Amino acid sequence: MLNVLFPFLVAAVVTLLVVRSARSHGRFSADADLSGPQKFHARPVPRVGGIGILLGMLACAVYMWLTAAPEQAWFGLGLALCGLPAFAMGLTEDLTKSVSPAKRLLATGLSAGLAAWFLGAQITRTDLPGLDWLVGFVPGAILITVFVIAGVANAFNIIDGFNGLSSMCAVLILLAIALVAHDAGDAVLAAWALAGVGAILGFFVWNFPAGLIFLGDGGAYFVGFLVAELAVLLIHRQQQLSPLFALMVCIYPVFETVFSIYRRRFIRAVPPGLPDGIHLHSLVYRRAVRWAVGARDAKLVTRRNSLTAPYLWMLCIASLVPAVLFRHSTPLLAACILLFGCVYVAIYWRIVRFRTPRWLVLSPVVGRRRALKRRRTRPEGP
Repeated sequence: MLNVLFPFLVAAVVTLLVVRSARSHGRFSADADLSGPQKFHARPVPRVGGIGILLGMLACAVYMWLTAAPEQAWFGLGLALCGLPAFAMGLTEDLTKSVSPAKRLLATGLSAGLAAWFLGAQITRTDLPGLDWLVGFVPGAILITVFVIAGVANAFNIIDGFNGLSSMCAVLILLAIALVAHDAGDAVLAAWALAGVGAILGFFVWNFPAGLIFLGDGGAYFVGFLVAELAVLLIHRQQQLSPLFALMVCIYPVFETVFSIYRRRFIRAVPPGLPDGIHLHSLVYRRAVRWAVGARDAKLVTRRNSLTAPYLWMLCIASLVPAVLFRHSTPLLAACILLFGCVYVAIYWRIVRFRTPRWLVLSPVVGRRRALKRRRTRPEGP
């Protein structure tokens, strides 16, 4: 329990200090662009939330060392240090706004390579014909691993568009990994998955719902790296698990990324790296969360922003339940991945064509009806 609480407290305190000192560093750290296609906040906000998460993980390693758990401490310290290139390059972008996506992706690949070398985090089996032959060789395994880890880290950066969205998805995925690792008897992976949960929640309490601080590129890349590495390590160390378990737990951010590349390249005929405002989470914000539409008050805009994330949390949970239940079966997980893709595309096309299902819509009318119902059921005074 303390390996969750300790990183939570450290991350929460550090993040609070960053928020409280925003006036002194805001000209470097704040996201002051309120008009971009993926901008849905009402005021400049610091985007260096990854600092608290990283320090929370490092503090947890020190705590484990002091409590006579050196094996777990060294593993966690190595995991955090391997993630430093991805975090540092993302943080540089947060502060300077001048680091290209290619450089950030390269730094994330370097982090994945370091973890493959020092922690043995390599994809050596996939249960897929042809690909299994490739990962049977060390160079092939490292190449595929670097590609996958960098892709997942980038995917978490892509879904980081609303208060609490990327961070809570990471928490949910890490809880699934911790559950499966504990069931498999891997105490080290379970402990560090829970440490990640604690550190991310330390950031989350200041990010959701008030939006006082953002993950930023540094935080999103580091969180994505952490999730991907623990998932890869789990299937590498526990041979009884299907290798598709790692993909299934991350399928929401991964499919969002793959679909966005397809949509931009083949439907809109624009460069895949060009930002746009029609990700699924952006469409949910514009066409499903109709509460306070058109409001300019900062509190109302922030509240509408925060009402968006729970929609996608449910989508993430919908992938985690079958991932845990069918973790030993590659055919069942493959079928679930295919089903998830079909459901995602069906929901996306309905929303993008202005045919949003009524059960998804949160409108001002619903809010007024709920308020009226509460007034009717409220007992009268004397």
